[in-house]
Amino acid sequence: MDKFKTCEWCEENKAQAHLSNVYWELPDGSRAIQIVNVPSVCCSHCDMEYQEESVINEIEDQLMLIDTRLIDKVIPYEELMNLPRLLKRNYFRF
Repeated sequence: MDKFKTCEWCEENKAQAHLSNVYWELPDGSRAIQIVNVPSVCCSHCDMEYQEESVINEIEDQLMLIDTRLIDKVIPYEELMNLPRLLKRNYFRF
């Protein structure tokens, strides 16, 4: 049985873990990509579907640290997160 959590939008205890497809602009602004099966939260009360801040930061950091020319128009989340990094970490995140 899935565990409910508090929705960040409506604050009702009706949000659950979910996988969703999202569109993300690359850091250089050259294009957008679709990332599929991204860990997300879906609320049955307000119908909001969103990614938690930690997932957003992971995606943004990864896109800053990889060669984005290797990414096709659509990429699964797990594949994106497993692409080799050019740097070990995002030194601009404090």
